[in-house]
Amino acid sequence: IKHRLQRNNRRWIFFTGGSNHETLNVLQYVRPGQGFLPKFPIFSRIEVNGSDEHPLYAYLKETLPFVNPVIGDIRKLYWSPIKANDIRWNFEKFLITADGVPYRRYDPHCPFEEVERDIATLLQGRHLS
Repeated sequence: IKHRLQRNNRRWIFFTGGSNHETLNVLQYVRPGQGFLPKFPIFSRIEVNGSDEHPLYAYLKETLPFVNPVIGDIRKLYWSPIKANDIRWNFEKFLITADGVPYRRYDPHCPFEEVERDIATLLQGRHLS
């Protein structure tokens, strides 16, 4: 991919997974940059699928199973074992209540307005139907 993009006379920066320190450097110097330092904890990179999946994500996926059993082309997946409830893409979301109870799981293509509505519902003390 990098070589294909370079042919278009553009500069691209590629980041690989790294430590928390590397993540903080990206925030401080690249995006948003300008010396930005977050006032919240930055988590380390963890595995969300496969044999080394973090227990939090194992619990979330078990509690809120994915509604679409089609996982896609398994030749493109890099973890093992592959399960129907695995997280398919970076933009998949989980909504957790203030009490720490898994509430809803969102497909990567779900409009964020739907997530916002659900958050507003929880903040108002109502339950989703």
